[in-house]
Amino acid sequence: MKTAISSTFSVYLERSVIRLFFLGFSAGLPILLVFSSLSFWLREAGIDRATIGYMSWAALAYGFKWIWSPAVDKVPLPIISRLLGRRRSWLLLTQVCLIISIGSMAMINPQINLYYVPLAAIAVAFFSATQDIVIDAFRIESGDDKQQAAMAATYQIGYRFAMIVASAGVLLLAATFETSTTYDYFAWQKAYLIMALLMGVGLLTTLLSPEPDVSLKSEDNKKSTATSPISFILMLREAYVTPLLEIVSRYKWHAVVLIILIATYRISDIVMGVMANVFYVDMGYTKSDIALASKTYGLIMTLTGALLAGSLVNKYGVLKILLIGSILSALTNILFIFLSQSDYNLTLLYTVISVDNLSAGLATTAFIAFLSSLASKEFTATQYAFLSSAMLLFPKFLGGFSGVWLESLGYTYFFSMTAILGLPTVVAILYLMKQKWHA
Repeated sequence: MKTAISSTFSVYLERSVIRLFFLGFSAGLPILLVFSSLSFWLREAGIDRATIGYMSWAALAYGFKWIWSPAVDKVPLPIISRLLGRRRSWLLLTQVCLIISIGSMAMINPQINLYYVPLAAIAVAFFSATQDIVIDAFRIESGDDKQQAAMAATYQIGYRFAMIVASAGVLLLAATFETSTTYDYFAWQKAYLIMALLMGVGLLTTLLSPEPDVSLKSEDNKKSTATSPISFILMLREAYVTPLLEIVSRYKWHAVVLIILIATYRISDIVMGVMANVFYVDMGYTKSDIALASKTYGLIMTLTGALLAGSLVNKYGVLKILLIGSILSALTNILFIFLSQSDYNLTLLYTVISVDNLSAGLATTAFIAFLSSLASKEFTATQYAFLSSAMLLFPKFLGGFSGVWLESLGYTYFFSMTAILGLPTVVAILYLMKQKWHA
């Protein structure tokens, strides 16, 4: 029994798996700085909920990253690609740009220059989405099929840990630095500048990591064919059309069901998530309350969910764990209804956030493993960018209207609506299970 357990978890001690924790941290830090943490900042600055909802569209960059993913996948950067390799050079460039853009975001006071906030947020989202493209390719190319679930788990743990730092950490820092009981811009400025410095974790990991062997072989092949007279149209076809056709040729009509599953899997979480911190502010919870709930109970439950998914996917298959994750994600939104109808109640707040983080850790880790299994190593970055963009584009578009819906429906009906949005995902997974589909 002990031998079976130790062999199951020994994969987490491999260097390639551990490395993904730090790259996951680098990937997870920026997203909430343009999402829920920004929503809290804007609400505290007195910005209305409808405007905050529209601001979330800055994160649509994550849904459109497939447009430039072929360039990131195939084009080497001058000079630094020769020094670091294709994947690491792109990682270094995006991480430096993220440090600069997050720092720029910190220098804008939304009460005075509100229109500059979305511009800075779009820059952060763009470079963050580009970093995601490279890390996804780096992860898939750095391990074999047996390592992918564990690498997805450590990546997700690092990612979720960074999200807690970028949410709970930012709130705690802002609460620590504030010098008045009203809105204090300089407290938020210092908190965001510290987040910019923390991007150095990813930068250091990139410099200390080896270039994937698959990437090196691809570069050698590129050198041998660099003089071939390939037309611009053929290059576009190779970059955009061929990767999509390859997926369709493999999965045929099942591709339609896969698209529905991918496009709706995170819809409940994302649409509700835009207004989550706004909800906490409106309910009277302080920055310290939310930070403590996320940092303690939320972090523990996220790690538990991610580790469970990483082990259970290998044992029971990805579809069963996807189904559990999709059901839990919808049900946790129902719990927020009870929170909205109660008075100030920290115990209930901790319970809701704990269950929400457990389901998120399990669901997202399983989903990353699922998407990784769909991507061919011949078109790693491009196909994964297509798939992960499909996951984000529709939910984030709808999320932009969350403030308007909330103003019309109120919190009880709004949370009910977000739970119902998860039903198409459950139906799609059950259909694939009935068809005994596998990647």
